[in-house]
Amino acid sequence: MTAISLSGLTKKYDKTLAVDGIDLKIGSGELFFLLGPSGCGKTTLLRMLAGFIDPTAGKIMFGDKEVTHTPPNKRNTGMVFQSYALWPHMTVAENVAYGLKIRKNTPTEQRKKALGALETVHMGHLADRKPNELSGGQQQRVALARAIVVEPDVLLLDEPLSNLDAKLRLEMRSEIRRICTTIGMTTVYVTHDQKEALSIADRLAILKDGKVMQVGTPREVYQSPSTQFVAEFIGETNFAPATPTPGGLQTTFGLLKSERPCEGTEAVCSLRPEAIKVIDSPASQNAFSGTREETIYLGEVAQHKIKVDEELVLRVTEVNPRHLGDVGDTLHMTIDPSDVVPLPV
Repeated sequence: MTAISLSGLTKKYDKTLAVDGIDLKIGSGELFFLLGPSGCGKTTLLRMLAGFIDPTAGKIMFGDKEVTHTPPNKRNTGMVFQSYALWPHMTVAENVAYGLKIRKNTPTEQRKKALGALETVHMGHLADRKPNELSGGQQQRVALARAIVVEPDVLLLDEPLSNLDAKLRLEMRSEIRRICTTIGMTTVYVTHDQKEALSIADRLAILKDGKVMQVGTPREVYQSPSTQFVAEFIGETNFAPATPTPGGLQTTFGLLKSERPCEGTEAVCSLRPEAIKVIDSPASQNAFSGTREETIYLGEVAQHKIKVDEELVLRVTEVNPRHLGDVGDTLHMTIDPSDVVPLPV
């Protein structure tokens, strides 16, 4: 297993900074996600790790070895692309063994290792089929087996589930987590899908405009975002302007206490919809009321839109909903101080 260290990594195209001086450490054996909107630099960063793109500046270390300008075939990385790039004229086993063939393994070794990798991804029984006889999810597993069979130091995944339908993506999330845990390989995974990252990653980095906005575990990033961008990108939230006071955060709809520090004279509170509780009568702390503008009933949850002042409508998610009245009703709410997250303006 190999740790990865990036120092001041930069890629510039003419006047455009695709990756802007990134410093990042990825632990040995870690399943690490690069997450961000289109154009944030995550794929460029991944391709620099693979050696397909040469950095403009900075350093890439695999363990104690610098690989900044090492050719791709000398880095011992495995990569899975968005398009699986399987050879249609080869069997599944032959596709998986191709990298071993290039490395001059004997035919017996190639077959043995290829079948072992296919068993890891639960595809051993389909070793002699052609790729066009497989489903999208099965082709994805074959591409993953082909990447891990050469025993790379680092496994790189470039939006590997993007070509699958929604049901298959859900199934493959847990499979990729299982496979990466089984092989214990340092893995860097690029996606723009927040649910994918939250459900699989050990840690993740949120990128914007070529810079890292925040690094942490899924829970840390979701519950303690460092900026408004991170709070809004990694899930759904409400933003309420607030003024810090000795008693708490003064908003237009009431005083909110928070367990989190707040610096400066202005702030905005991030209030997750599922953290706001609809209650039968006003609470004694962090209590506020509003007028129901809309309720969408979805069985296990209800999604409310509740107007709490002239300009602010809060989105509230009620689990096992009981407050299903009419538009115009007054609803009482509360939120735990641990869920009030003040952010810099």
